[in-house]
Amino acid sequence: MSRSEISPDQLIDREIGPVTILFGHENGKYPDGNAVLVSGAHETIIIDPCLGVVARKDRLPRVDRVFHSHAHEDHLSGSHLFPDVPWYVHGEDLAGLQSLDGMMAMYGVEGPGVGEFKKMVTTQFNYLPREDAHTFVDGDLYDLGGVTIEVLHTPGHTGGHCSFLIDWGATEGRFVFLSDIELTGFGPYYGDACSSLVSFEKSIERLKHIDARWWLTFHHKGLFEPREHFLLKLEQYGGVIKSRERRLLEFLAEPRSMDEIVAHRFVYRPGVVDGNMVDNTERRSMARHLERLLQSGTVIAMDDSRYRIV
Repeated sequence: MSRSEISPDQLIDREIGPVTILFGHENGKYPDGNAVLVSGAHETIIIDPCLGVVARKDRLPRVDRVFHSHAHEDHLSGSHLFPDVPWYVHGEDLAGLQSLDGMMAMYGVEGPGVGEFKKMVTTQFNYLPREDAHTFVDGDLYDLGGVTIEVLHTPGHTGGHCSFLIDWGATEGRFVFLSDIELTGFGPYYGDACSSLVSFEKSIERLKHIDARWWLTFHHKGLFEPREHFLLKLEQYGGVIKSRERRLLEFLAEPRSMDEIVAHRFVYRPGVVDGNMVDNTERRSMARHLERLLQSGTVIAMDDSRYRIV
């Protein structure tokens, strides 16, 4: 079944205390996602309104603010439904909400594909710039009336990527929206111009020390409970970074150029081709691994622009 054939009645909602999960098609498989409504006595906030929210537009409650975990098109494709309420994002990602060019700069998209990508973001994902968007920072706490949302700055995927800790004083636990810390077998994505490998590792480590019962990803995996199940998946997810670096070191037993590293495929499966996007992701991601391996002296750069282990 294609996404265009999905009716709102086929999309699943689940309530956990004051949290309503608006599951997307196939558990939020891209281009869909899993959005969150949080309702208190005084205010309702929606986090990451996406295409599944657009499909539900005729049955949405009143919303007082829109929170964005970061400024990627799939996380704000339903934001245009709320033009009269404030939008929020971390300051590191503000440019992506304020203009389409700002989003392109975050991705690092350039060259012949820019026009087509802009068109897709505008038409398929309903991009609407908000020059007056507000910002939040790590630790900001919003009291909705009997329920709070705490901003957890968890950068790496983008510079401003955030998770959200939702607490309503329940003895049985709290709820964390992880957004694009997806816990998939693909592993962490840090291939944009604004991404950071080191920051992603720090964010993963931080989440290990958060006490909550429910954990929701925006894509693919969906809801995890209890905490022990989440911690197991988080450990496996972070292990993908270590696997990529280990395989890179094995590959550099012989001198290799960056083009050879890109062609070998450490992030995507061998043989995957998707225009410049996959190559650019491989190049940026592995350049970040190389940078720290060079700094540690584990790898050296040769005079002919190739790299090898020491």
